[in-house]
Amino acid sequence: MQYERWAPIYERIRAEFGFAWESERAAAGILAALLPPGGGRRTLERMLRSLQGRDVVVAGLAPGAGAPPVWRLNDRSPAPALVAADGATVACLEAGLVPDVIVTDLDGPVAAEVAASTRGALVLVHAHGDNGPALREWVPQFHGEVLGSWAGPPSDPLLDVGGFTDGDRAAYLAEAAGARRILLWGFDFERVDVVGPGAGRKLRKLAWARAALDHLAMTAPDRLFDWQRDGRIEPYGAGRVAESTQ
Repeated sequence: MQYERWAPIYERIRAEFGFAWESERAAAGILAALLPPGGGRRTLERMLRSLQGRDVVVAGLAPGAGAPPVWRLNDRSPAPALVAADGATVACLEAGLVPDVIVTDLDGPVAAEVAASTRGALVLVHAHGDNGPALREWVPQFHGEVLGSWAGPPSDPLLDVGGFTDGDRAAYLAEAAGARRILLWGFDFERVDVVGPGAGRKLRKLAWARAALDHLAMTAPDRLFDWQRDGRIEPYGAGRVAESTQ
């Protein structure tokens, strides 16, 4: 996804939620200063190579989803890659799976992400307007390879491949890397594990995550799939189309 094609979508998101560019830029500056100097391009190349030409399973954190059963795909060559969206890292580690890549804005169980990093996971940390303190606390604790991203124009050392939440941003990363197929596991846009006033805002963010994935499915046809818990792998959104015709 070219930044120029994603930027108008993010402008609509920013307008709805009132995200200030000044805060976005400040967080991006904090992250850029914290990243190890000189290693960004090598880490990016390694991350892209780890996903290119493979089935990439993107693990989300839908209620009750658990870890993706990647062992069911072991008959494919090359073996599938696993990208965990933030808190899904915990479920993966509990199942004995170390993600190839973790995409996180550091608002989940970051200690588990740090642990996965020490075991070889590559980490893409996203800076946004209100996670400056988390960036300062956690980025120095990652001892593995770390890349940074933000919502503005890509410029060394930060990239922007598109996407809004950790889950859809992970799918955009897989597409940018040239994944053979992108299999979404544990994505639910209608249920949240938040109660109280924050639930509505979370649902609005999930609505935009769905819209972002809808856009990705149109721009990368035949590459985005839903992996259902019953084992079915079907084109992204096919279940919604079937429901609408009943």
